[in-house]
Amino acid sequence: MAQTRMLKFVTVPRSMPEKRTADERTADFDEIYQEYAAEKAAEQAGRCSQCGVPYCQTHCPLHNNIPDWLRLTAEGRLQEAYELSQATNTFPEICGRICPQDRLCEGNCVIEQSGHGTVTIGSVEKYLTDTAWVEGWVKPIAPAAEREESVGIIGAGPGGLAAAEQLRKRGVQVTVYDRYDRGGGLMTYGIPGFKLEKDIVLRRIAQLEAAGVTFVMNCNVGEDISFAEIRGKHDAVLIATGVYKSRDLGGPGAGLGGIVRAIDYLTASNRVGFGDEVPEYDSGELNAAGKRVVVIGGGDTAMDCVRTAIRQGATSVKCLYRRDRANMPGSQRETQNAEEEGVEFVWLAAPRGFTGEGSVSGVRVAKMRLGSPDATGRRSPEEIPGADYTEDAELVVKALGFEPEDLPALWNTPGLEVTRWGTVKADFQTHQTSLEGVFAVGDIVRGASLVVWAIRDGRDAAQSILKHFAACAARVAAE
Repeated sequence: MAQTRMLKFVTVPRSMPEKRTADERTADFDEIYQEYAAEKAAEQAGRCSQCGVPYCQTHCPLHNNIPDWLRLTAEGRLQEAYELSQATNTFPEICGRICPQDRLCEGNCVIEQSGHGTVTIGSVEKYLTDTAWVEGWVKPIAPAAEREESVGIIGAGPGGLAAAEQLRKRGVQVTVYDRYDRGGGLMTYGIPGFKLEKDIVLRRIAQLEAAGVTFVMNCNVGEDISFAEIRGKHDAVLIATGVYKSRDLGGPGAGLGGIVRAIDYLTASNRVGFGDEVPEYDSGELNAAGKRVVVIGGGDTAMDCVRTAIRQGATSVKCLYRRDRANMPGSQRETQNAEEEGVEFVWLAAPRGFTGEGSVSGVRVAKMRLGSPDATGRRSPEEIPGADYTEDAELVVKALGFEPEDLPALWNTPGLEVTRWGTVKADFQTHQTSLEGVFAVGDIVRGASLVVWAIRDGRDAAQSILKHFAACAARVAAE
């Protein structure tokens, strides 16, 4: 029976704190945390009711076998629990950290529905995989045999990486092309480090590199290499670019300095965390320190921005959203975290324009009310006449969501069909696009969505690509 090491609390004499190095203090904290985490994981896993209809599992996009690995955790069979959790999830330690469990597994837990508080599934999942890395249970990716077929994956985000892992396990040759200097996509440059530590992401990328996946970084498809060249180099192509085009705001003063895109703001903060030189951060353009900050938007990206601004030392942070709290698209857990950290939410408030000379000094706000439901059933916000006012701000972050770039134009590939929203048109079961041997997954197909859905798509697309290779081989054999 595999079990984790039982770690002891370390007692340090109060009379000699100066003799302990920073590394020693960190090690002590890690040991204390590990023991606490082990106890909490066993306690929470033991609360699972093992209900006949596992709603947690059915509401997980990956359909993780949650009840069984919770049972194994409660029994102390941690290695078995880890192996079961990773059987359906390429990156369980990442999902455990950033999945909106309150909207997925935990929100549908029978114990939660009965009013007794959910089993903290995400925390247990995180603990299991963190322990697996420490204990050496995470095995290298080693295919039984190498294959000749190769796949070019455009985008090193969760969808592309999940597909790369599945394909390498089957011996397929994989090359990943990405516009950034580090892999991970928004996991690396969009999600703040206090939610997802960057070494967690880079560790998975290093695992893929060690398995033989080739990464071509700082590569803009359509500029540094054409889409046609990538198709010519590989037997199949997977488009996993994500969506990076920010929705914009108009109105008077929209061009003032100090009004920035969320992606630029978060990327700068994450680059600083890596130790990169970021002139826009040093100059204060993308730095909230000492400023009154207003973030516009109500999704998870907006929550990342307000919580980042708090950590950068903003004087005040306000979040404007045109609907009320109940209609906010972001995670309620994230909203609560932000409020506890000092963020003020201004509900039923929409920007009309901006004030200032050269740089922004305020946001002109229209007060709203909820009117009749729109086509989706959500109540549409309506402006209250004569209720405008100004919110003071030296930094305004636009977190209004993302849209797809025009890939057919950027890549000079008019045969790549897109939907009326600009997303790549792909079969939701096979992920096949309008081009033979070209597949697409994640946000570029779904629109801005969750990391866990991109992982699901990447894993499924890998299986479709393998079937595509088998079908091609069958055709050749029949000729």
